[in-house]
Amino acid sequence: MANSTLEPAGSAAAPPPRSKPSLAQAFGNIFSKSEDSDEGKVIARRRKFVMAAVLGTLGVNLLMFLRFFFPRALYEPKTKFRIGYPGDFGFGVDTKFQNQYRIWVVRNTEGIFVISAICTHLGCTPDWKASENKFKCPCHGSGYDPEGVNFEGPAPRPMDRAHVELDPEGQIVVDLSHVYRWPKGEPSQFNDPGAIIRV
Repeated sequence: MANSTLEPAGSAAAPPPRSKPSLAQAFGNIFSKSEDSDEGKVIARRRKFVMAAVLGTLGVNLLMFLRFFFPRALYEPKTKFRIGYPGDFGFGVDTKFQNQYRIWVVRNTEGIFVISAICTHLGCTPDWKASENKFKCPCHGSGYDPEGVNFEGPAPRPMDRAHVELDPEGQIVVDLSHVYRWPKGEPSQFNDPGAIIRV
């Protein structure tokens, strides 16, 4: 007859003893925690990158929007300026203001006047040919004498002269907004007051 042990009624079975985790399981838990933290760092970096991209895009759009409040304007050069004293200019054609103001300063026996360096044919800038003593337009061959009067090529009339006067200091002031013309078949304005400084 087998020996049987009787347990009192209502008593629960004892839980099995807990076994200690193995070394591999312990290291596995550590590695899984570090992997979780690395994944969290990657997600945080991604969020920062996305936020930077969104804010950068919004910033660029804001700058483009603000740019419309500052229109692109072309600033024309001055039409009124000083060029120096009458004694600064010798007889003949002075071309030192051709690039800056598109003018020539001419001194002859009558006085000092300023020619606007614009061909009256199509608006090109003629060149002063000192060896030939004339202005020659490189575009279509119009020729002008040292006073700006046309004598060859398709130019229909002489080049314009700018208004000139002496300021209180004695310097020559040129005003390109006021020009003197010699229209074809009409009287010349080149002897009008302001077209020449008598010196």
